[in-house]
Amino acid sequence: MARRLLSIWFPRLASDTSLRKRPLEGPFALTLRSGNSDHLHCVSPLAQAHGLARGMALADARAICPDLATRPADLAREAAALAGLRRWAGRYAPLVARDGADGLIADITGVPHLFGGEAALRADLHDRLDRVGLAAQSAIAGTRGAAHALARNGGGLLPEGALAEGLGPLPVSALRIDHETAATLSRVGLSRIADLVHLPRAPLAKRFGPALVMRLDQALGTRPEPVDAEREAPHFGVRMTLPEPIGLQEDVMAGLARLLERLCALLTHHQHGARRVLLELRRVDRETAHVRVGLARPMRDPARIAALFEKGVAEVEAGFGIDALRLCAEVTEKLPPEQLGPGGPKLRSEDALADLISRLGNRLGFDAVQRLLPADSTIPERSFLLAPAAYSAAEESPARRGPPRPQLLFPPEMVSSARGAQPGHPPAQFRWRNMHFSTLRATGPERIAPEWWFDDPAWRSGLRDYWRIETREGPRLWLFHTPQVAGWDAGGAQDWFVQGEFA
Repeated sequence: MARRLLSIWFPRLASDTSLRKRPLEGPFALTLRSGNSDHLHCVSPLAQAHGLARGMALADARAICPDLATRPADLAREAAALAGLRRWAGRYAPLVARDGADGLIADITGVPHLFGGEAALRADLHDRLDRVGLAAQSAIAGTRGAAHALARNGGGLLPEGALAEGLGPLPVSALRIDHETAATLSRVGLSRIADLVHLPRAPLAKRFGPALVMRLDQALGTRPEPVDAEREAPHFGVRMTLPEPIGLQEDVMAGLARLLERLCALLTHHQHGARRVLLELRRVDRETAHVRVGLARPMRDPARIAALFEKGVAEVEAGFGIDALRLCAEVTEKLPPEQLGPGGPKLRSEDALADLISRLGNRLGFDAVQRLLPADSTIPERSFLLAPAAYSAAEESPARRGPPRPQLLFPPEMVSSARGAQPGHPPAQFRWRNMHFSTLRATGPERIAPEWWFDDPAWRSGLRDYWRIETREGPRLWLFHTPQVAGWDAGGAQDWFVQGEFA
């Protein structure tokens, strides 16, 4: 069976997809920043009718067409649209691959008779694309290069054995060669593919490079060129249709348990773990309820995931009943297999912590559940970092030399009624948080200098001398004063602050 390839070209993919989402009247173009100026990335048919073209400077385009409406180009959305079209084109071929940023190539060998022939297949393709507002040109030929060239130069069908005759009138630029080579060929009078077909290959390769000969031979079928279809990413979703509607929470959780077993088996097969799972409950009135849970770490344990759904399932209004369930892992991460110890799987301490973070995160939001991470700084306020617990790993505090730090830190709070303070000693009595304290023992001072590379208003006063105070009343406090600015009055009083409390 002769090989047949279908090439599909979307000349205005970016602008068509943008206008589908937010229609506009009049000339329209997408712009892309290049260097210090904006250029047209994709233009609509009305903009083309005004003489605008891709690559034109936006300032020149507005001078030609003052009514031009523009939006910034979104390359990621454009790539996602092409990926969606590649999956959709699977209805015409088992192998479909991307062909540049705006085209597809499909191996339709043995398929056209299912649609009534190649012409009927192309007609069905264009009818469906026209209904969704996407402009496209297509061609079917025996080689990938020939289908690509014909699709970008009007489209059509090339019957078997007619590659040279069908490609002959096309310009040499249709061979997927660079612009410089195409311009050089035109300058020496070789402007059409027919001018190259019968020329000896060795002089062509020596004069214009081997890439020209390779593309020419691929288009004519004398050199093979496969369709390297991309491997589909795994889809982590399962569903269940019920013979009779259900409405009790216990029944929904029982169905969820079955779906979780299948979903986790699929995750295990691909060595992934779920980070966000969505449960869709379809009611008999065709309305759908959604219950979404997040996980603090990648997981594929059905029992532990099911426990997180209990609160959300209990709040679902079943109405006249639920007749279908669908479970999907929206976000996954790599999770290699783990070796289990003797006695089978056990809930480890880190797993219990992850479950706690997952429960709190689903109630309060994962950004609101934070953990402390050590930081390399001698300044008490900068000796730790706050990070969302679900998106960070616990770290051991680095070993540090010097006096111990308090377990509880807070912003400095000024003490009052400090009495009995002498140079180089803390006050003998002071009042803090409406309580009177008497110093029993004091250890210090520990002098901490501000970091000169940070302009912190709290440390503009300079050095601080910290003391560890054990009071007669019980609390063990962390006091400091700033010797550079603290002035001693006749009674020996000085400004002191409490910044921490020891256990």
